[in-house]
Amino acid sequence: MQKKLLKTQFALCIENKGCEDIEKRKFYQILPDEEGAREGYLRVVDESQEGYLYPESYFVFVELPPKAQEAFVAVV
Repeated sequence: MQKKLLKTQFALCIENKGCEDIEKRKFYQILPDEEGAREGYLRVVDESQEGYLYPESYFVFVELPPKAQEAFVAVV
């Protein structure tokens, strides 16, 4: 499982204007989405536990220790 965790990305929400499904000051798992990234969006596992696109500017990427990653990784 360690290999999978190293490829998992996380981000801290710093803005949620117009997006009720994400909360400021909360960490979220980021899923790969090349098409969304080209348009300036991130695919985020939000409060519904589904991956949805949100503006990339609403997040800052963070590197979490493996134990914290294990706690955050969503089953999607």
